[in-house]
Amino acid sequence: MAAIHNVFGPRANVTMKSDFGLIGLAVMGQNLVLNVESHGFQVSVFNRTTAVTDEFVARHPGKKLVGAATLEAFVESLATPRKIQIMVKAGAPVDAVIEQLIPLLSPGDIVIDGGNSLYTDTERRDAYLTSKGLRFIGAGVSGGEEGARKGPSIMPGGPLSTWEVMKPIFEAISAKVDGEPCVIHIGPGGAGHYVKMIHNGIEYGDMQLICEAYSLFKAAGFTTQEMAAIFNQWNEGELQSYLIQITGKALEQVDAETGKPIVELILDKAGQKGTGQWTLLNAAENAVVISTINAAVEARVLSSQKKQRVAASKELKGPKVDLSPVKAQLVAKVHDALYASKVISYAQGLDLMKTMGEKKGWGLDLGRIAAIWRGGCIIRARFLNRITDAYRSNPQLTNLMLDPFFKELLNRTQQNWRETVALAVTNGIPVPAFSASLGYYDSYRSERLSANLLQAQRDFFGAHTYERIDKPEGTMFHTEWPEVIG
Repeated sequence: MAAIHNVFGPRANVTMKSDFGLIGLAVMGQNLVLNVESHGFQVSVFNRTTAVTDEFVARHPGKKLVGAATLEAFVESLATPRKIQIMVKAGAPVDAVIEQLIPLLSPGDIVIDGGNSLYTDTERRDAYLTSKGLRFIGAGVSGGEEGARKGPSIMPGGPLSTWEVMKPIFEAISAKVDGEPCVIHIGPGGAGHYVKMIHNGIEYGDMQLICEAYSLFKAAGFTTQEMAAIFNQWNEGELQSYLIQITGKALEQVDAETGKPIVELILDKAGQKGTGQWTLLNAAENAVVISTINAAVEARVLSSQKKQRVAASKELKGPKVDLSPVKAQLVAKVHDALYASKVISYAQGLDLMKTMGEKKGWGLDLGRIAAIWRGGCIIRARFLNRITDAYRSNPQLTNLMLDPFFKELLNRTQQNWRETVALAVTNGIPVPAFSASLGYYDSYRSERLSANLLQAQRDFFGAHTYERIDKPEGTMFHTEWPEVIG
């Protein structure tokens, strides 16, 4: 045990072997370790850079932490079956750590990937480790730094028997809402990371919608502090959520150097780590519409084209912005547009989750998944209680919009929603996610769409055939269309 670098204070109650191990001491990893330890578990830690391990343990004297300088010492310090969570960058780094661990582990040991891995990678790793006699969990963890420390929402996928082993730790460290832990066994294989991916897709939509509300307020002449007050007020009502809360706080923040609102000094060039794009690809593969999430991902892509946008702004003209006649009514209008569009973002994400869960035979329980999103995670919001109730009342619910509560909400808010989108379009203010949400709603509620003409076009140029409204369903027809010259 010479490679163990543990620094314990006199009050630390250290056992011979640790209950849990974590690899990767970036901010999320460190906070998760402190969370686990605070619930009575002894934790072993390892980081590729030994100095990081030593410094972390030294900063927390009196805690039941075991710092290891080598992977061999790290694995040796754990009680069997070993429970090892990896918190490193998704992709090749996860595979590299797994390969280093395999020779050191014993049959039945559990490896947990707690990063934002693509669910297909999780399925591959699950099969691979199973072939080695080891157990694997792909666990989505949401909540950022604060959630990791105080209680995240955790979405673990893998064998039910493995979940039962991890359940005491995961339930202890997760957020709690009404006494319920914000963690459940999501399903087998890659189900956990898949649900986390959809969570992130909904998060993309939610964030973009809030940004579009901000754009409208800014164009109408609201000061940053006035906007902060609006979001803070909204956080006391129906729109209460973590993202609305931090929006108000962000808008309040003043730059110490210039005295200006920090938000107005930040470059309008958004980043992304891939989970939104993965969601789009999965939706396309499953023929599920997620237009709000798609618009949000595309908005980030367009924001990154800053130089092109600056050049285009000097060449491409738009209308003169004048929202002054409606400024007094704008807060209520945008509130309803945001609320309705937010419902659409969730409806689309849940529809994709339902479709994929049925395809894979995962047995996803949308009501229970919504319930664990009520606390700890980035998209936690008051109205998740309503989503939980919707799916608990009707597990076969076709679409969230058809639940009685949400149906009434959409009927009640849609006039302000429509007027908000119209105002934005008339004034040349980009609101792609508001617009996409409304387009989805109107398309979904339409008994007859223009796809009849589209089918005529397809049959005209490609003899793809079509069905008729006056003939039995499933009977296909083809028309001999006139020849087109030139």
